[in-house]
Amino acid sequence: MSALRDAPSDSSSSPLSPRMTRSAVSCAAAVLASALLLAACGAKNDAAAPAGGGAPPPPEVGVVTVTPGSIGLVNELPGRLEASRVAQVRARSTGILQKRLFTEGSDVKAGQALFQIDDAPYRAAMESAQASVAQAEATVAQTSDLVKRYKPLVELNAISRLDYDNAVTAQKTAQANLAAAKAGATTARINLGFAAVTAPISGRIGRALVTEGALVSQTESTQLAVIQQIDPMYVNFTQSASDTMRLRQAMDSGLLKRASGADAASVSIVLEDGTPYPSKGRLLFTDLTVDATSGQVTLRAEVPNPQKRLLPGLFVRVRLEQAQAGGAVLLPQQAVTRSSQGDTVMVVGADNHLTPRPVKLGPSQGNQWVVLEGLKADDKVMVDGFQKLPRGKPGDPIVVKPVPWQPLSTAKAPAAAAPASAAAPAASAASAAKQ
Repeated sequence: MSALRDAPSDSSSSPLSPRMTRSAVSCAAAVLASALLLAACGAKNDAAAPAGGGAPPPPEVGVVTVTPGSIGLVNELPGRLEASRVAQVRARSTGILQKRLFTEGSDVKAGQALFQIDDAPYRAAMESAQASVAQAEATVAQTSDLVKRYKPLVELNAISRLDYDNAVTAQKTAQANLAAAKAGATTARINLGFAAVTAPISGRIGRALVTEGALVSQTESTQLAVIQQIDPMYVNFTQSASDTMRLRQAMDSGLLKRASGADAASVSIVLEDGTPYPSKGRLLFTDLTVDATSGQVTLRAEVPNPQKRLLPGLFVRVRLEQAQAGGAVLLPQQAVTRSSQGDTVMVVGADNHLTPRPVKLGPSQGNQWVVLEGLKADDKVMVDGFQKLPRGKPGDPIVVKPVPWQPLSTAKAPAAAAPASAAAPAASAASAAKQ
C-alpha cells in the first residue's frame, strides 16, 4: 500500500524537473542580457564622459563689418504746415447778400464769382455818373464852338479881347468838368463791380461765413469766406539755437562738412502717424532772429501737395540734412552701450576675442547711431548675442564665433517658416500613432 502511495508522487514529480530546468535557463539568459546591456551603456557613458567634460564651443554672435563713408547728418525737427497763400474774402460794398455762387470746400479760380450783393443802388449811381459825363461833353462842345467863332473876330477887333478870353476859360472849365464826370463814372462802375464778389486768388475755399439775406458792410469789411492755396504748402519748423551753433562750430573745425549736391537744401516730411510723405520739399530760408522766449530759430520749407493730402495746421516731423560726416559709420543702436563713462561697442578681433572699444557718437538716424570716431574699416562690431556670452571674472578673455548679423525684418521669414516645416513630422508621427 505504501508502495502504491509513493508511486503516484514519483510519477508526478518526475515530469516537473524539465520545466524547472528550462525556467532556470531562461532566468540565467535574462540576467546575462541585462548585464551585457548595462555594460554597453556604461561603455557609452565612459566614451561620452571625456567629450562632455571638455570646454563648450564658443557662442555665436551677430556682427556687422565696418565700412566707413560719407554720411549725411539728418536732423528731425518738429514743424507745422501752413498754406502758401491765404486770402480773406471781404465785402467791398454795402448791401444785402443775395446769392452764394460757390460750393463750400471746393477749389476756386482767381476771378471766379463767389457772392452777389444787391447792386441796384450802385447801378443807379453809375447811370447818374454816365449822365453827368454826357452833360459835360455837351458843355465842352458848346464852349469849343464859341471859341472857334470868337477867334477870327478878335483878330479883326470886332469883339473885345476880354470876351475872347472868357470864352477860352469857359472851354477849359468845361473840359475839366468832363474829366471829373468821367472819373465819377469810373468810380460808379467800380462800385457796381464790387457788388459781385470774386475770388482774389486760386485755391480751396472754406465755408461761407455769412448767409443769403445778411447785410454786409463796406465800412466794417465784413468777412465772407477764406481761400487757402495748399499746393504748394509751407512747413514752418524750429531748431535750437545751441544746436545750430554746435553744428557751425563742427563745420568750422573740419569735423563736419557742409552738405552739398541736390539734397543739400531738400527736406523730407514725416506725418503724425509715422508715415513718410512721398514728395520732398526744399528749404526756403532760415530766420536770422532767435526767439527770446524759446531760444529757437525758425526755418521754412516748401513742399508740393498735388494730391491735397497735407492740410494747414497739421503737425509733422521735418528731416533736414545740414552737414556730412566723412569717415563715419552707421551702427544699429543695440550695438552701442551708453553709460556715464562714455559710449562703447564690442569688437571681435582676428583671434575671435571680444574687446570693448570706446566710440564717439553723432546724431541718430532712425534706429541707427552715426559713429564719428573709434572704428576703422573691416572692424567686426557685435550687434546681438550678448545673452549668450559666458559669465566670468572681469578681464577674462571671451572667445566667440562671429556670424553675419541679420535684422529682424529679414530674419522673420525663416523663423516663420521653421514652425511650418516642423509641423509636418509632428503630423506624420501623430498619424502613425493612431494607426
